[in-house]
Amino acid sequence: MSWIYILSVIGTGVFAISGVLTAIQKKFDVVGTLVIGFVTAVGGGTLRDILLGETPVSWLQDRNYFIAIVVAYVLTYIFKRQTLEYKKSMFLFDTVGIGLFTIIGIQKAVLMGLHVEYCLILGVVSASFGGVIRDVLTNEVPLIFRREIYATACFAGGVVYVILSRLFATDDINILISIATVIVIRYFAVKRQWSLNLNV
Repeated sequence: MSWIYILSVIGTGVFAISGVLTAIQKKFDVVGTLVIGFVTAVGGGTLRDILLGETPVSWLQDRNYFIAIVVAYVLTYIFKRQTLEYKKSMFLFDTVGIGLFTIIGIQKAVLMGLHVEYCLILGVVSASFGGVIRDVLTNEVPLIFRREIYATACFAGGVVYVILSRLFATDDINILISIATVIVIRYFAVKRQWSLNLNV
């Protein structure tokens, strides 16, 4: 069992927690929060796999992802107050998650023989579109369409991964550097309120 696989399962759980927390804050019932948590966790990967023609989609072929979502859902309700208090820690795990899922999306697209630009797009889709679906269903403007730098960080991490993959064969190190790129960009974007908004 590789560390990438373990991180992807944990990342799925973290994405589920972010969806459940959003639904709780929106006063959804227990069924509604489960649905929002679920689509947040697997929405991006599902869309990626459908676009690649890979069915059944990945989470349907591995029960560990389903278990991670259910466990995340239950723990969020049990430790709701503590989870809300540790949002900064959640930010870190979420950022690691989007970095990792960007790379996973790119790797799957590369295996399909797609051009590099499509690989990068599918990497961003894999990482961020679960959040887009979450925001649409909870009547929010999706995060990637707001001032905060999110999808751009995924794209930058993806570009770094593509470049490193063509220069070096050590894929684990390439992945770590690419995820670190996403983390650094997201951290400074939030801390210093960087934005791509061109409106004055």
